[in-house]
Formats: sequence, C-alpha cells, structure tokens
Amino acid sequence: MATTNEKPAASATTADSDLRSPVHDAGEAGHSLTGKPWMYRTRRLGPLYIPAYASPPFQLGLVAIVCFLCPGMFNALQGLGGGGQLDPTTANNANVALYSTFSVVGFFAGTFANRMGIKLTLSLGGIGYFIYIASFLSYNRNENGGFPIFAGALLGVCAGLLWCAQGAIMMSYPPEASKGRFISWFWMIFNFGAVLGSLIPLGQNIHSSSGKVNDGTYIGFMVLTFCGAALAWFLVDARQVQRADGSHVVLMKHPTWQSELLGLLETLKTDSWVVFLFPMFVASNWFYTYQFNNVNLARFNVRTRALNGVLYWMSQILGAYIFGYALDISRVRRSVRAKAAWVVLFVITMAIWGGGYAWQRQYTRAETSAEDYVKMDWTTSGYIGPMFLYMFYGFYDAAWQTCVYWFMGALTNNGRKLANFAGFYKGIQSAGAAIIFRIDALKAPFMNEFASCWGLLAGSLLVALPLILVKVRDTVPLEEDIKFSDETIEEVRPTFTHDIEEEKKI
Repeated sequence: MATTNEKPAASATTADSDLRSPVHDAGEAGHSLTGKPWMYRTRRLGPLYIPAYASPPFQLGLVAIVCFLCPGMFNALQGLGGGGQLDPTTANNANVALYSTFSVVGFFAGTFANRMGIKLTLSLGGIGYFIYIASFLSYNRNENGGFPIFAGALLGVCAGLLWCAQGAIMMSYPPEASKGRFISWFWMIFNFGAVLGSLIPLGQNIHSSSGKVNDGTYIGFMVLTFCGAALAWFLVDARQVQRADGSHVVLMKHPTWQSELLGLLETLKTDSWVVFLFPMFVASNWFYTYQFNNVNLARFNVRTRALNGVLYWMSQILGAYIFGYALDISRVRRSVRAKAAWVVLFVITMAIWGGGYAWQRQYTRAETSAEDYVKMDWTTSGYIGPMFLYMFYGFYDAAWQTCVYWFMGALTNNGRKLANFAGFYKGIQSAGAAIIFRIDALKAPFMNEFASCWGLLAGSLLVALPLILVKVRDTVPLEEDIKFSDETIEEVRPTFTHDIEEEKKI
C-alpha cells in the first residue's frame, strides 16, 4: 500500500487540526490502513480545507446527509401532523406499528450494526423511509389504511438499524475533545433536511387552507429518501477511519453474531449505570406526538403547519449549535460541563414547558375536533405567541437530544459499546413513542398528554442525575476502552504527537 510520511505540526491551526487526516506509515506502531491512499489525503479549496475522505468529519458529513434525506424528510412529514392528512388516525396507527417494531429492533440493533457494518446497515435503514412515504401517497389516492401500517412496521425495523449505525458513528468517531461539536454538526445538517422538507409542502400549499397535503409533496419526499439510501454506500468501513492524530476507532476486528449478541449482554453488565439514562431515552421522543398532533395539527391550517415546521426545525439547528459547542468548552473540565448541562436542561424544561402549559389551557380536543372549528392561519391575530412557543419546542428538542448523546459519549470511546448504547437509546425511545402515539390515537385529552410530557422530562432528569454526578469523568483511559474489543493499544492509539488544545478550540 502506498503511504506518505506527512504529519501536521503541533502548532497547526484549529481548522487544520480538526479537518486534516494525513496518511501515516502503515507499518508504524502496528497500524494498518485498509483503505486506498486517496482516502487519507486532504484537499484545499481556496482558503478551506476539505477533510480526508476516511476522516471522521467527512464520514460524519456523509451520514448527516443520509439522515438529512431520509429521517429528515420523515420528520418534515410528521411535523405536518397526521402524516400530512386531515385525520391523524391512520398516521397514529402507522406510527404505533413503526415504534413498536423500532423498540424491539432498535434495542438489539447494536448487534446488527457491529456484525453487518455501517454501509449495509444505513442503506437498509434508508429504504424503509422511502416505502413509508410511498404508503401515504397511496393512501392519499385510495385510503387503504393497511399499507401505511405495514410500512410503519417495516420502517421500525429499518430505522432501528439506521439510527444505531448513525449514533455509533457520531459518538465513537470523534476524539473526546470534539464530541459535542460532532453531535451538533450532525444535528444541524440532519435538521436542515427537515427544514427543506417543510419548505416543500409550504411551497406547494402556500395558497391552500385545506387540511391535507397534495400528491406532489409525497413524491418529492420519495425522491429524496431514495437518494439518501443510495448515498449510504459511499461510506467507508469503520476500521478504515483515521482521526487527525492517527488513532483509530476501537472495534472488534473479527465480529461474529455470537460475539455481538454476548457483547450486548456484556454492555448491560459492565455499564449498568446506563440504565439511569433510560427515562431520558423514553422522554426524548415522547413529546413529538403532543407537539405535532395536539399543537400543530390541532390548531393550524396546512400552510401554517408547514411554516411552523420550517421554524421548528430551524430552531433545532440553533439549539444543536449552541449546546454542541458549549459542551466542548475546553476551559471547563468535562465532569463540570456535564453537571452544568443538567442544570441548564432542568431550567429550560421548567421555563419552556411552563409556557406550553399556559398555551394548552386555551383549548381542548373536543373544541378543535368540532366540524365548524376554524384553524389558525399565520394571518390570524395572536399567531406570533404560539409561533415562538413552537420554535422554543424545537430548540428544546435539539438541546435534549444533543445532551443525551453527549452523556453517552462521555461514558466510553469504544465503538462497539457505543453502538449498543445507541441501540438502547433508539429502542427505548421508540417504545415510549409507540405508547404515546397509541394514547393519542385513543383521543386522550390534550392536557393529559401535555402533563405526561412535562412530568416525564423533569422526572427523567432527576433519575439521570446520579450518573452525571458519578460516572461522567474528565477522560476515559484507552486501556479501559479496549477491554471491550479484540484490538490492542498499538492498533488504535495515536501515532504521533497531536496538539489536543488546538483541537479543542474548533
């Protein structure tokens, strides 16, 4: 294999230290790069550096675009409420099926991702989103409710695979000093997909005040989700990824189905403290049903729902940026940052959802279900208040998700273990979503669903506090990370001195 001896100087600029992943001597310190030489070369476009193809930033960017095109379009459709239909019953039933299978497959998805590899896992996941959206195009024409339910169950399987692989990449590829920023980069790109997805129905329905979207909206989503599934095949294998300091992701060199199933159980045994995060996992998707169906769908007409969706997902981008970069502030020890993040989450939980309580007191399900009920338009007097509330809901979601991923990433750097963590997260998250979608399908009072969201969010923070106080350390030793793999320190450690302080500034 062709190699180079290029190494960045210790005084590299912050842009250089994060984006460059030069090729190192394949024989040095036991490292063996299995990719092509071109994968490890950086490019320069004017004043900008394009990171090496097999570097963590480039690979995370590809994964983010896959999620931009697949879950991003799904989120845009969900954000319209009821899957873009006037009556949310069919979408609720499809989502119960979706999150029921997602909860089972997601919990064990780490095993599949570790055994099958990132590319296949992500691509299979993307196909499920295409079929799900196609089912609503079909329903728009023939009202066959069975197809969306089947597609929802299939998407649960596919999404469990996709999100597990995505979570493992996002938490295990970056060095410890950059995990918050990597999470924010992903979340911003991913949610820009939902922004774009919301602009499609906004543009197509801008002169419409009807209750459901047209066929062209679904077709546009289908094209984008198919492209996302195909893009997953352009990723490199995790063992080919090389960080800026020459280190590699800690994995199993020779995974088998048996080793990965046992590894799932071993993760629960050796890292049992992760169960303190399980209530936060449940809460992380619980509030979507309330926000999308009981706020956006219940109170606003189709074009205003689309506008609200654009603003909601744009607020997510802002929230991810602020929290991701704050979580990597180098002047503060990581253990202190974890405690500060908990405090901020608790404060904004009380503030934002307190405002939501004041809004929810103004209407009931019975009122909004009446045939003569007139839904709010963006031209309606009094729209600005709920518009900002909905934006704050989006900001809060990004803050919550970013912190949960960062908490998990602070517990270990082992890619195999983090794949299992991601599987636990998505599986438990989806079990909660299945429950709340079913509750909504049974027409529970809006205030009851609101109270369940607020109570679960606040309560789960209290349950997670012991883990944050005790288990989040300033760093995790490499010797500890490799215990859960068949690799050696020589195979994954940095190959040259790297200016960590410079990297932390990015």
